[in-house]
Amino acid sequence: MNQEKVIVIDFGGQYNQLVARRVRECNVYCEIYSYRTDLEQIKAMNPKGIILTGGPNSCYEDGAPTYRKELFELGIPVLGLCYGAQLMMHVLGGKVEKAPIREYGKTEVMVDTTSPLFTDVSEKTICWMSHFDYISQVADGFDIVAHTTDCPVAAAQNLEKNLYAIQFHPEVLHTQEGTRMLHNFVRGVCGCSGSWRMDSFVEQSIQEIRQKVGDGKVLCALSGGVDSSVAAVLLSKAIGNQLTCVFVDHGLLRKDEGDEVEAVFGPEGPYELNFIRVNAQERYYKKLAGVTEPETKRKIIGEEFIRVFEEEAKKIGAVDFLVQGTIYPDVVESGLGGESAVIKSHHNVGGLPDCVDFKEIIEPLRDLFKDEVRKAGLELGIPENLVFRQPFPGPGLGIRIIGEVNAEKVKIVQEADAIYREEIAKAGLDKSIGQYFAALTNMRSVGVMGDERTYDYAVALRAVNTIDFMTAEAAEIPFEVLQKVMSRIINEVKGVNRVMYDLTSKPPGTIEFE
Repeated sequence: MNQEKVIVIDFGGQYNQLVARRVRECNVYCEIYSYRTDLEQIKAMNPKGIILTGGPNSCYEDGAPTYRKELFELGIPVLGLCYGAQLMMHVLGGKVEKAPIREYGKTEVMVDTTSPLFTDVSEKTICWMSHFDYISQVADGFDIVAHTTDCPVAAAQNLEKNLYAIQFHPEVLHTQEGTRMLHNFVRGVCGCSGSWRMDSFVEQSIQEIRQKVGDGKVLCALSGGVDSSVAAVLLSKAIGNQLTCVFVDHGLLRKDEGDEVEAVFGPEGPYELNFIRVNAQERYYKKLAGVTEPETKRKIIGEEFIRVFEEEAKKIGAVDFLVQGTIYPDVVESGLGGESAVIKSHHNVGGLPDCVDFKEIIEPLRDLFKDEVRKAGLELGIPENLVFRQPFPGPGLGIRIIGEVNAEKVKIVQEADAIYREEIAKAGLDKSIGQYFAALTNMRSVGVMGDERTYDYAVALRAVNTIDFMTAEAAEIPFEVLQKVMSRIINEVKGVNRVMYDLTSKPPGTIEFE
């Protein structure tokens, strides 16, 4: 983007994409680069600010990710977070050691509100700590501006050189005033004007797509979910009838969802799209038979996903590009976002086979988080009921069924999920919960129904509140609603005799089960 930007240098932590997400909340454009990126390349980008992210290593160990001292001598404001803070001190002559007491989780931090980082921040504020090492001695020229009971240097600054170091993670929602701190850095310290807007993203994306595609033919992988729907409409605006949308019904969709997708995007829908529906349920069930390992399931679904498109492309004729609704969380969790470790392969990212029969894959939403995708959808004129529909993973119910996937299990989870969503809507909670769904565990247990012994499956209910889908907290659903859902599922869904509610946050869990 030809505008002011902040550069995030990635050292391999799991929250790194969130840093960019929070910077964009401040209406400042942000790009992420590996710590291996050459200093001259960074200088050529002329960033208004640089942020060093967290990471899993100890900065003082041989072979640990590092960066040249010259980075801190460019005259560009630099903010180090967690590992980035420790690395800044280590490189500039401070001392980092193994902490006598490890800090993890929500921690009360005392801050110096005269610091530019902590303008309008409470003197005592709750922050998210996650570190084994600590800064035992700051580098020359730095002043300590925050501490905790166990961490003497929770933040430090060198005002003369515009260098700032924070031991905790302001980017996660657990840090109550973290967004304010990052706003203070990018808008206050760096002097960014805040001109990054979603309308400019949409406009530029359309121009870039037209330039890249030319007169080529494009296939769009349309699942009917938020991401692929926004991608489809974006491509339609850019290239019109050069686009063919292929909807693969892999038999792992929610109840009646295949017909609902066709009603919206098919010939009778409001969009002028070339629409093809491929019913591939039996094909997927055969491929998944006997498979229980989550990553293997994802990769099988990903490979079949591509093979179906190759087959459809041959029917249509020469096709140059494949479009997918890949978004930022897909990329980072698949281990492709800089230096981060693999959490799980997404069927349209890390699960792709090596050989794909297209010139190129276009992913216009790859740099956006879920809420940004929704904003882009509204900019494109997509109705709110489509833009704000419940998120649904590409591998579908394949990762909401623990263990082997088959038609019987799919039927169970479809029916349970439909009841859950119906009761959530009846209770008026559907607008206030970020994501909710039913999953089928691989656990079977003894029960009693009608004075007879049963030995059936347990269904797990999941509901979380989240903004960016990188962190999430379990939603507090009224007990009477859960009781109603439980009673209906056990009475109406054959093969289920137990219902549980998942309270796990993200981290340490993920939103989906596999």
